[in-house]
Amino acid sequence: MRFLSGSTVAACAALWLGALAPASADSPVTYTDTGRALFSFSVPDFWAVRTGGPREIEDTELGDLRAVARVMAIRPVTDDNVWMGFVSPAGVTSIEGGLQYLEDIDKFLVEDPSISSTSDTRIGGLPARVIRGTGTRDGRGINFTATVIDLPNGRVAVVVAILRNGADPAYVDDLNAVFASFRALQ
Repeated sequence: MRFLSGSTVAACAALWLGALAPASADSPVTYTDTGRALFSFSVPDFWAVRTGGPREIEDTELGDLRAVARVMAIRPVTDDNVWMGFVSPAGVTSIEGGLQYLEDIDKFLVEDPSISSTSDTRIGGLPARVIRGTGTRDGRGINFTATVIDLPNGRVAVVVAILRNGADPAYVDDLNAVFASFRALQ
């Protein structure tokens, strides 16, 4: 009877253990507007993607309509405590315009927002403004990050990430990986 040598057993164990390690096969997603690809990002495994076309939402306090661009949203399949949404509103051409857009729709995203920090950075090599804070949504406490990214050719991407109180803090790594994967396509 022949026994496997120590190095053969070690090699088989390493191969077997490697097969058990989780693979990272994030899915690339592209945001388009009127047939034009504007930007892409990678969605983590076991996250769902939802898209919707342009629409208008009514400001119940003022009674006027607010235009909302095509929304692309992602969230973990098994947890609705985390959400990240992407829009590129037509006619918004600068970071300052993106900040105004956020002010126009903020009450639909966060109630009673309190800003904790604002910073200028680069995402995907592009200038961006990041606003972090807290507030409530549907009566529950949340942390949020609202980001405006200056895209080429007079467009911006507005990205909002929301984590409800009690969300698994490990999702922060997933959200940061999505930002790290962001790329303009124009």
